[in-house]
Amino acid sequence: MTPELSVIIVNYNGLNYLKDCLDSLKNNLDGISNEIIIIDNNSKDESCAFLKENFPNVILIESKINNGFGKGNNEAVKIAKADNLLLLNNDTIILDSLKPILDYLKNDAKIGLIGINMLDAKKEYLPVAGNFPNFNNMFQMKKLLEISDEFKKGNFSKDSYEVDWLSGSFLMMKTKTYKEINGFDEDYFLYVEDVDFCKRISDIGLKRIFLPNYRYIHFVGFNKSKNPMLVKGYEIYISKHFKGINKLVISLSLEINNLVKKLKKRFNVE
Repeated sequence: MTPELSVIIVNYNGLNYLKDCLDSLKNNLDGISNEIIIIDNNSKDESCAFLKENFPNVILIESKINNGFGKGNNEAVKIAKADNLLLLNNDTIILDSLKPILDYLKNDAKIGLIGINMLDAKKEYLPVAGNFPNFNNMFQMKKLLEISDEFKKGNFSKDSYEVDWLSGSFLMMKTKTYKEINGFDEDYFLYVEDVDFCKRISDIGLKRIFLPNYRYIHFVGFNKSKNPMLVKGYEIYISKHFKGINKLVISLSLEINNLVKKLKKRFNVE
């Protein structure tokens, strides 16, 4: 039987997370025929051996190189059989049933992408959605996440919200949507590829929907040492989505932001 949902996980040295992630999927995929595809990006730990021994039903792709996040997903989706996809980080734990989320997606042809409420290891709220880049938020990146007071505090009054972009750590969509935009842009290795992905879904007229009543834990791996990769990601984004004077202005805004970050790091200023 053809599965209803293909779950795609890109793994790189994620041995410590895989069991909890896969167990949580098993507990929350009731009522959904599914397949789980893990592409391993040439991990140096024992991830592949662990999966073969403990989760033999998982479809494992063993890459000989580290593809990065976007290309890793693209390679895995090539063999996905279902009409719907869930792209999921390896360092996550699903806390609620996935069936209502899938039903929500299937019942509205105008939805391109769904994300849900993200919590940290202490089950405290983490922002998972944001605004598309502009002059103001490239100058001060925290404004990328300042959608509204509800999104700042994590106290939501509605069952669903339309947003610009959603974190790549949990993305549910129709497979045809993924293929229509040709998946992730492989010019990005890590960071900002999800913003670009959402922008291209927006460009074909589909909505990005956030459902706050469904939750997952994400053991987020970002820290300030990775800021150069984040800036590089936004440089690529600007090169692809802006033209003319707008491109020059927003590029200048990002350069100023990057300079300020470097000065803060040099003088050890928060």
